[in-house]
Amino acid sequence: MKITEENFIHEMKKGNEKALEYVIDNYAWILKTVLKKHLFYIMDYYDECMNDCLLAIWENINYYNPKKSSFKNWVGGIAKYKSIDYTRKYLKGLEDENIEDVSIPVEDSSIKEVLEDEISKETEKMLSSLSKEDREIFKKLYFEDKDMDEISIDTGLSKSILYNRISRGKKKMRDEIKIKGGYKNEGI
Repeated sequence: MKITEENFIHEMKKGNEKALEYVIDNYAWILKTVLKKHLFYIMDYYDECMNDCLLAIWENINYYNPKKSSFKNWVGGIAKYKSIDYTRKYLKGLEDENIEDVSIPVEDSSIKEVLEDEISKETEKMLSSLSKEDREIFKKLYFEDKDMDEISIDTGLSKSILYNRISRGKKKMRDEIKIKGGYKNEGI
């Protein structure tokens, strides 16, 4: 029997291992995404947790209720709770270790800083084609996450004027990018 989207749950409930293979082929990306997010600093547990997730799906398929949630959400929930269990396991293991022997992984911030610097320079280059007032409006809107009411109060300009300036500013930046040949995408 061919396993499809319509019958894989029924086949898993019957114990058909090919249905689990179908889940791995079509839904493992959900598991990977959730586990990488929650186990980012303790990737040593990733493979073991992935296997436990698959085993939990296999053993608990009878508890899946399509009326309560989609299969994707159910799988994501299993991955989330298993990753929490593994984080607890990791922390429990830390309690038993000597503090001098523990190495805590630290994200390499040098690459992040270089990228942020590049982005900052590119952003300044793009904004340089605008007037000083328009640059301030763009910074308030896009970098300070202020809404139009706040910007209107800060600048003393009506919202309709702000919308016009933003629209013209975007067009000006797009034209500037096209002239300099910076981007091929016309949807910027």
